[in-house]
Amino acid sequence: MSLYSPEQWSPRKLAGQRLMIGFEGPVCDERIRSLIARIFPAGVVLFSTNVRNPEQLIRLNRDLQSSAKEAGLPPLIIAMDQEGGNVARLREPDFREFAPISELKSTEEAREHARCMAVELKALGITMNLAPVLDVADKDTSIMKKRAFTGDARAVTDMGLAMISAYRQEGIHSVAKHFPGIGRTILDSHHVLPRLDAEKSLLAVNDFLPFGAAIKADVDGIMVSHILYGKLDPEWPASLSSIISRDLLRNEMGYEGVVMTDDLDMKAIRLPMEKVMERMVLAEIDLGLICHEGPAIDEAFSTLLFMAEKEENKASFIQSAKRILRIKKNRK
Repeated sequence: MSLYSPEQWSPRKLAGQRLMIGFEGPVCDERIRSLIARIFPAGVVLFSTNVRNPEQLIRLNRDLQSSAKEAGLPPLIIAMDQEGGNVARLREPDFREFAPISELKSTEEAREHARCMAVELKALGITMNLAPVLDVADKDTSIMKKRAFTGDARAVTDMGLAMISAYRQEGIHSVAKHFPGIGRTILDSHHVLPRLDAEKSLLAVNDFLPFGAAIKADVDGIMVSHILYGKLDPEWPASLSSIISRDLLRNEMGYEGVVMTDDLDMKAIRLPMEKVMERMVLAEIDLGLICHEGPAIDEAFSTLLFMAEKEENKASFIQSAKRILRIKKNRK
């Protein structure tokens, strides 16, 4: 059975490939190998708790990939939030630290920031950076002020594209976030579900612009936010919204790449995992991120498996697998 032919995959493998998971600790021990063999994840997300030093991290990533191979899986996406500044999992003295992107002044600085970061990540066995942030945070009240590029939508677009290009050139997958833009929010979705009521016409000429440019640049992934956009979909946050993720991002804006949720462990999402996975599949979101080890991973997988076993859902699962496999095969 081909690693890269999802039409031949079992429902179990199709289900697991719609998850990226986190885990505790700096080693790929029997617990983690068993988890990979049981749920067949598309990838893992690493945090500071998984990192001790360069040698350990290289060994961890090598062991994770070996575990995936033993389970009959394509290579894992090994992802990390390494934006620079406060959002970084690699810290001195063992790793180089990078400035927050809010301090970058030009496309040349943005390109070099991403290039240097990509070189380091690749050497460590990381395959994807959950960056760049493409939120337009041009108001001092924005929760994203220190994490986003400084300037208007055009400046964000230009520097974001420079980063995406540099990551691609160095063989690291990049993910534009947090669609459709969270620069206007003053609340943190790690703790609550923020609501924005800006009109679509206003968002389209500002917040959407960097993402539209990233789509034209064929960015590897787009992360959708845990924000409720009342004038777009008054019922569901973007990360669970078919109106935003399917109708707007895919159908209207034409994105054909990998769409992923923000971390589903965040407190903005307070629904049973069964409902979360159902909404994710309906919204044509390819990957659900569950960044902390625990029962939520198995609950999500069980729901996805139940759905993947239904004939009417098979095409959707195969299509998501193809999108994910496309970036795995395109890595240098």
